[in-house]
Amino acid sequence: MDASMWVAKTGLDAQQTRLSVISNNLANVNTTGFKRDRAMFEDLLYQNVRQAGGQTAQTTQAPTGLMIGTGTRIVATEKNHAQGNMINTQNALDIAIAGEGFFQITMPDGTTAYTRDGSFKLSNVGQLVTATGNPLAPPIVIPGNASSITIGEDGTVSVEIFGGGGAQQLGQIQVARFVNAAGLTPMGGNLYKETVASGAPQLLNPGTQAAGTLRQGMLEASNVNVVEEMVNMIETQRAYEINSKAISAADGMLRFLNNNL
Repeated sequence: MDASMWVAKTGLDAQQTRLSVISNNLANVNTTGFKRDRAMFEDLLYQNVRQAGGQTAQTTQAPTGLMIGTGTRIVATEKNHAQGNMINTQNALDIAIAGEGFFQITMPDGTTAYTRDGSFKLSNVGQLVTATGNPLAPPIVIPGNASSITIGEDGTVSVEIFGGGGAQQLGQIQVARFVNAAGLTPMGGNLYKETVASGAPQLLNPGTQAAGTLRQGMLEASNVNVVEEMVNMIETQRAYEINSKAISAADGMLRFLNNNL
């Protein structure tokens, strides 16, 4: 009975962690480009009391064994990189990726981070930057005399010069694809960093080799489904309650033995 209390305790820990994952999903329901997390469970080691296939007599073997589980735990949280809905903002500097890929962002220490959040701004020198001021890579600088900005589905950036100065092509936005996007590590700030599990990035022009295309004037919404998360929350709460009842039942049995023996 003491072992059953510890087994139920692992269930409480795991369900509490799952609830934290669900809460984070719901908290980011309006975060641009956010990808929902899913908690993944695994069972713990088993106490092997009798091995399946063990000899029960000289010529017979046990068809099944006696193995008692010791509980569960959260082994991983996996990002679901399904496409979020497209939101029309009519802002020329907002860019969404329709399909696979990430924008490359240069961090202050010179490393590269990756994001699906395409809500870009202009710096004081006209460079495309994130809301926190980190520049897009490769860098794109919009001249001060530009009257309009056009970003093609293939990532080509061009501007119309004010006063009839004609069109001018400024550069090319590339996207990075990963063999295992779920292996990227979230950094906060809508950013991810490369890991050994994700593999090295493959830098592509949008629309080539399965890379997504760009949509100017649009943003990708979070892919969190509120109804699904609410159902998961109820399920987690019920699982937490039943594990609590298992501890209460084991405690009642121990109390009975203590009072009657």
